[in-house]
Amino acid sequence: MRSPIKILDWYIIRKFLGTFFFIIALFVIIIVIFDYAENVDDFITNKAPFSEIILDYYANFAPSMINQFSGLFTFITVIWFTSKMASQTEIVAILSSGVSFRRIVRPYLLSSFVIMLMSLGLSLWVIPSASNEMLDFQVKYIQRKKRQAHKYDEHIYRQIDKNVFVYIRNFSGESNRASFFAIERYNDNALVEVLEASEVRFMPETQRWAAPQYTIRHNLETTMSYELHKSLDTLINLNSQEIGKVEELVKTMKIEDLNQFISQQQDKGSDMINLFEVERQQRYSYPVSIIILTIMGVALASQKKRGGTGVNLGVGIVLCFSYIMFAKFAEEFAKGDLLPAQISVWIPNIIFAGIALYLYKKAPK
Repeated sequence: MRSPIKILDWYIIRKFLGTFFFIIALFVIIIVIFDYAENVDDFITNKAPFSEIILDYYANFAPSMINQFSGLFTFITVIWFTSKMASQTEIVAILSSGVSFRRIVRPYLLSSFVIMLMSLGLSLWVIPSASNEMLDFQVKYIQRKKRQAHKYDEHIYRQIDKNVFVYIRNFSGESNRASFFAIERYNDNALVEVLEASEVRFMPETQRWAAPQYTIRHNLETTMSYELHKSLDTLINLNSQEIGKVEELVKTMKIEDLNQFISQQQDKGSDMINLFEVERQQRYSYPVSIIILTIMGVALASQKKRGGTGVNLGVGIVLCFSYIMFAKFAEEFAKGDLLPAQISVWIPNIIFAGIALYLYKKAPK
């Protein structure tokens, strides 16, 4: 025979996970219906097979939606069923039986840990892989994505080594050609040498850049000299992937690929490291927030209040959206190099962990 404590654990875990997965499934179904209604004309026009729509698009679309809203719906779930337990005096009855509030929180933490692991797996491996497949489908069958595909900034500037920068103008992903290409070398922040070429072509099979002719300009303290050469064929620490929308590129990398990419960029002395680090840190910080929001939710909703579930839901949603707002501010601080990403991305979690601890101490004992 199971003890009352075990019965309580399973009771809360079933309510928690059952309500969470029901809400998230309902939400995903609604989003899929709206997305299908928006894109159905493109599907018909471009003759997208139904099997590809389901397996290549929506099967890869769902994990992103689940992960993106898992924190919010975890919080709403906890507020919802805990408020109902409190309004029906179940919490009071459990505490009156000699069970501590700390003990009540344990099955909540166990349930949130399960959701956190799911979110972590989605963030680190599933979603990056799914994003690639979903993007291929969108480019193939959705008109607005076709127009956006393979676009590059008109002026591309990348750091490929310490004190070495590459400038590329008007690069075309379809032809792998650029109208202008330059490699700039600096010494103590002074430009000392520039290699310049027009009509440059990137060759994917060899990872080399080629041009019919090029010039090298030497900038010395008192004089300037030029060298004209024919047939540029050079291998540099830069490929066509890295000159695209790099912020979008890193979102399609699994965590091991992202770690390797960041390491390569650090070796190059890239000035975009903080941007890449934001992506890496967010993949860990967001799942951890699920546990923080769970503690906050149970502490907030466990006390019976006048107005019942509605009041708790209102306060909870305000707190949750405040977390999202803080997270966005922290992301911009990191991207702007105002704070290291390793610190900035985790600030919302630290602040709301403090709020969760305060609410926990104020909860009924």
